[in-house]
Amino acid sequence: MGASTRKTSLDEPGFNVLAAEGGLSPFTSTSSGWDNVWPLKPDVVFEGGNAGTDGTMSDNFDSLELLTANARFHRNLFTTINATSAASALAASMAAKLMAHFPDLRPETIRGLMTHSARWTPKMLEMYPPNNQAGYARLIRHCGWGIPDQNLAMWSVNNSLSLIEESSLRPYQKTHEGIKTHQMNVHALPWPVQELLELRDTPVEMRVTLSYFIEPNPSSRGSVSKFYYPSHRLRFAMKRPTEQFDDFRARINAAAQVVGEEAMASGNDRNWLLGKTQRHKGSLHQDIWQGTAAELANCGFLAVFPGQGWWRTRQALEKYDSEARYSLIVSIHVPGTEVDLLTPVQSQIDALIANPVAIPI
Repeated sequence: MGASTRKTSLDEPGFNVLAAEGGLSPFTSTSSGWDNVWPLKPDVVFEGGNAGTDGTMSDNFDSLELLTANARFHRNLFTTINATSAASALAASMAAKLMAHFPDLRPETIRGLMTHSARWTPKMLEMYPPNNQAGYARLIRHCGWGIPDQNLAMWSVNNSLSLIEESSLRPYQKTHEGIKTHQMNVHALPWPVQELLELRDTPVEMRVTLSYFIEPNPSSRGSVSKFYYPSHRLRFAMKRPTEQFDDFRARINAAAQVVGEEAMASGNDRNWLLGKTQRHKGSLHQDIWQGTAAELANCGFLAVFPGQGWWRTRQALEKYDSEARYSLIVSIHVPGTEVDLLTPVQSQIDALIANPVAIPI
């Protein structure tokens, strides 16, 4: 959890605020110093307060912090809080509200919705300009995916569409040749194909979030390899606009057999902000596709498939038969138009959204 700030009101002679409105809080945590194989953290940022400076030193001021209940209530009912402690409290509040509003959703989905609804402020984009895929990774290592929007996490509007799928697969299986990759899921999305085709060259944006939880390796704390720590790893890939379904399945099948990310590095990846080599780190994967509506109309299949993990490599622990749950969130946004994407999808959704295809690899 990182911290941003919108607190810039300071009435203290000789002092100015240290961080600009919408920028990172001076007290935030980042993963900018981590090795490149480790997860892109933080996931999101919430208000963490600001600090004042006179040019030579910085100091905390109550007006730049958040009001909270005081643990020593017999002395004072209220106090202030800042940094990632404040941001974590706000994140917990949003998660609780989402769980109350959607009581049947999994924890994986709640985490995914929070990240899926996050947006960068103009100041964040100014501080860490994302000129390419590596630039977006750098932005996320400082600012996460931005500040979550509770209203956006709860509702769609007519020119936007959000789909949620809660599913599972068995990543590995034991064979006479050892532990092998077992299943992938191909999701047929209830796409508003006709409406997208009618928009032709209109710019559209698709956001995909894959959220799941892992079991840490009990004997690999501080491991230098990303393959030793998680029990399993999942990845996602979308069918390309000009790709036939059989070719798409063959491409994902081949990628699932490779331990590293190299198999995903081939092919055109220009539509994605992060791309295949950047997004599959940790257990929360998100990326944004940008292109034309006509291109997106032909991308109606999304695969979730396994990568390496100690469930596969540590055979003696007999976890190779374990089931991996995940939540998949896909949204389409057509800015600047009044096209109705919700109505055509509603007629398909009951029949299709619960029909992933479990395909042996």
